[in-house]
Amino acid sequence: MTPPFPKTFSEIKLAGHTLRNRIVFGAHTANMSIDGLPSEQTIAYYVERALGGAAMIVVEPMPVHPATVLTRGNFRTCDDSVIPAFGKLTESVKRHGAVVIQQLYHVGSHGDSDLSFHAHWSPSGAASYHDSDGSHAMTEAEIEETIAAFVNAARRCQAAGFDGVEVWAAYGGLLDQFWTPYYNRREDQWGGSLENRMRFSREILSRIRRLCGPDFIVGLTVSDEPGCPTAVARDEITEIVAGLDADGLIDYVTCGSGGYFDYGSLMPTFLYPERLGIELSARLKKVVSRALVTAESHIRTPENAEITLGEGAADLVSIVRGQIADPHLANKARAGTPEDIRGCLSCNQMCWGRRSRDYWISCLINPSVGREAEWGGDRFERVADPQSVLVVGGGPAGLEAARVAAERGHRVVLAEASDKLGGAFRLAGEQPRRAQILDLIRWYETRFEKLGVEVRLNAYLEGGDVVEIGADVVILATGSLPLETGFQKARPDHPSLDGIARGNVFSAESVMARQARLGRRVVVVDEIGGWKGCGTAWKLAEQGHDVTIVTPDALVGKELQRTAADVALRRTLSQLGVVFRTETSVESWYGDAATLVSHLTGKHETIEADSLVFATTNVAANWLALELAELSIPFVEIGDGVAPRQAPYAFYEGRRAGMAIKAAAAETLNETRVA
Repeated sequence: MTPPFPKTFSEIKLAGHTLRNRIVFGAHTANMSIDGLPSEQTIAYYVERALGGAAMIVVEPMPVHPATVLTRGNFRTCDDSVIPAFGKLTESVKRHGAVVIQQLYHVGSHGDSDLSFHAHWSPSGAASYHDSDGSHAMTEAEIEETIAAFVNAARRCQAAGFDGVEVWAAYGGLLDQFWTPYYNRREDQWGGSLENRMRFSREILSRIRRLCGPDFIVGLTVSDEPGCPTAVARDEITEIVAGLDADGLIDYVTCGSGGYFDYGSLMPTFLYPERLGIELSARLKKVVSRALVTAESHIRTPENAEITLGEGAADLVSIVRGQIADPHLANKARAGTPEDIRGCLSCNQMCWGRRSRDYWISCLINPSVGREAEWGGDRFERVADPQSVLVVGGGPAGLEAARVAAERGHRVVLAEASDKLGGAFRLAGEQPRRAQILDLIRWYETRFEKLGVEVRLNAYLEGGDVVEIGADVVILATGSLPLETGFQKARPDHPSLDGIARGNVFSAESVMARQARLGRRVVVVDEIGGWKGCGTAWKLAEQGHDVTIVTPDALVGKELQRTAADVALRRTLSQLGVVFRTETSVESWYGDAATLVSHLTGKHETIEADSLVFATTNVAANWLALELAELSIPFVEIGDGVAPRQAPYAFYEGRRAGMAIKAAAAETLNETRVA
């Protein structure tokens, strides 16, 4: 019998080390360090992925010099005192069979003065794309200082037990800037010809190789940014990597996509095709004779991995967000149960989105991310004294509470008032390119079948029904509903919209549920700045409606900036003919027209429209909680039924509630509301 994913789960040699499969957990900023050292939180995060079967783990970028500090959680390499702390990390990860690498980076001109309080250093003083500052053109002495910083960082990594280092030359970082004529306009030995522009990277790699020896893995990260006219072209990247490989300076090269110019494809959301990095990786695979090639961009699944390896486009695949969402992805795929893998949504909301706000990262659908040390990762111990559990509501909070309770061995009934699981989250999955949400709901359905969860659809429960079921533990996840008054936060002195009684006014939820009959001309009022309004507008525009988005924000998709999805979204909406009215609200509705008011000038504009759609903050659907409280029936309330919020917090509260069920019925669950 052919094993599942045979190419993915074949061993491969890398500089004297044997990788147990071809899956890498690639470098990304987890932002969990304390005082620049790996914390228990950091260690548990990486250990969980080693336990989950990743063959090689590349620990998050380590700035090698004060000029390149980029986040509050950055590691530090200032002196040898850091070695014991990193030794604890490497020992813990290697104990579970993974090779462990440390990425070393310098962002060059793209620094962050708020955190570094240091001038950005670059080859020729180019402007930063990370902030609004300029940079300092490095002197030869500063170039030597930076080379030494890379080498000393590698020496400390080797002393701490890392199996190797990955030198960052991607996304417009310092090594990349030395390669690129746009950034490197020097006329000395470090600029001009390609040979001179490669000198900086050659010196770093060759000195690390000489100091650390042949069995210490030396990797290189590059990226592909074909849409950027000033980026290094693929032909030149190919020549650079081929030269470094021919000289024996690298053991592997990792290929990403995007950069500071094409920021959206650097951490691609579902708006982008999968397997973005394979064109460059396939090209490099043809020219290297010694180094392994890793494909890294938007490879979410074992299926993606097997196709990439089968095509000969790479030797290794880096699945980052896929292993954030499910740290045991590799083991589940190896066991032949890929249906058990919780699939990444490519949403960036809590991984890149939290990192962009300088918090430690988590995951929308896997709230154990960043809490592995506290919650024991994504593994559950069976209870000795199972309880009967009733979960009311099949949205994100209810799905996760029911699953986790069942994973722990409790007897679970999940009651959902509609004919499908998912709640409003399912409606989001009906928006363009968001079908991964529907895949996630199917994953829950599969888990429920395996765990024996009794799912009751079309089961609208009242207090008497809950009493009749008689569960030991009652968890309410009843969600939220749209406010039907047309209230806009930007106009707080108007509790309802003038003219709403004239009709043809709908919620985004009713539109996505196909409950609204809309005219051709639609105004979407978006006060949230996320997918609720923007995705609905996209859907309507695709269906042929003439759509105008009205938002009090300065730009459409304001909340999506943190996920790096906003630019691609606005581009798509613009191409579909959607009209933007920013820093504006709706003052009046006439049934066939709307009067808009500008928050900047106070001027009014009346536009013809057949339908008005609101994407605004919901209200809690908590009437069952109020009824049970009157009946003195203990319950736990989670998710939007407590307060309408974004999906990550519903998943989080569902996980917490499912884990907190004690042997004794109706015990208080920590930090959750109990009647």
